Amino acid sequence: MSLITHPEAPYMKALSSIIQNVVAPAADSIDQQAQFPRAAMKAMGESGLLGLISAREVGGMGEGHRAATAVVEQLARVCMSTAMVTCMHYSAAAVIEAHGRREVREAIAAGKHISTLAFSETGSRSHFWAPVGTAERQGNQIILHGAKSWVTSAGEADSYVWSSKPVQTEAASTLWLVDSHLPGLSVAGAFDGLGLRGNASSPVKAEGVVVSEADRLGLDGGGFDLMMGVIVPYFNLMTAAVGIGNMHAAVDKAVQHVSSTRYAHLGQSVADLPTVRAYLARMRIKTDMAHALLLEALKALEEGREDTLLRLLEVKAAAGEAAPEVTDLAMRVCGGAAFRKEGGVERNFRDARAGTVMAPTTDVLYDFIGKALCGMPVF
Repeated sequence: MSLITHPEAPYMKALSSIIQNVVAPAADSIDQQAQFPRAAMKAMGESGLLGLISAREVGGMGEGHRAATAVVEQLARVCMSTAMVTCMHYSAAAVIEAHGRREVREAIAAGKHISTLAFSETGSRSHFWAPVGTAERQGNQIILHGAKSWVTSAGEADSYVWSSKPVQTEAASTLWLVDSHLPGLSVAGAFDGLGLRGNASSPVKAEGVVVSEADRLGLDGGGFDLMMGVIVPYFNLMTAAVGIGNMHAAVDKAVQHVSSTRYAHLGQSVADLPTVRAYLARMRIKTDMAHALLLEALKALEEGREDTLLRLLEVKAAAGEAAPEVTDLAMRVCGGAAFRKEGGVERNFRDARAGTVMAPTTDVLYDFIGKALCGMPVF
């Protein structure tokens, strides 16, 4: 049960049914076969959950950060790939809701359109706000060139919220809504990664992709402000929630294992060992600490506090750091059983590694947080 939002909220009831009937049964095969969670995304679209943060005026549910965070946290307890695809969809949908064309907003609200962010580039790496790809005006058209190194839902989403250098200004970036089927877009093969294997996270290249001024999201040169004001609050909260959901799952699996596994010759369970109980305690404390920081970051954002950015940076770093620690302890507690695919613990362990390298990486976040504490400009 999530403590982020009220469990009786209509969208949480719908989510619970989808998790039980669609997400959970497919989680292992999604991981083992690196399959995109199409059935889950279809079910979420049909239930209205893809339009969770879309305005009611376009047919959405009109919810915000807390609801989106709760949804991905619950998904991550069962399938982190499905949770991350949903996280990236909501992050992109937030920008589209603020500046996108009405027909796209209506399609998202109706559950007929999945979007995602296309920011990371090899040339700027964790500095997601500084793309090196270009946007050039030719007559009434805009021509995009660029290579994104990691795009969740690559080749699966209906659109990309794409970053480029501005057309005219000297600012860091401009954002565009790019139809994923446009000529000139190419996906560099299927994703076959260590963890989050179902999120189709592949490089995407744009070679002479033609869009219009109407596809621009916000002002030319306004990308940084949109990233910081719209995307970062959603993205940092939800990526932290993905890691926290994974930690909760690892704790539950470890407790179940040690409680049910017995030493027949001693008439004891593994849970009777004090060292094992100490490991479980460490896992739960780290999970609860990250969860408490997530709730504090949500509160800071909702109250408009001065420390909001600091909390948003902290919670992503904290969850990214804690998830590998907690899932590593789960592997230790569950012993040899953890190495079997059917147990699910090793999937939690592999998926947890992604949080530390997802831009901005945990190491970069530590630098940002240190700058904030020293009163220095963060970016």
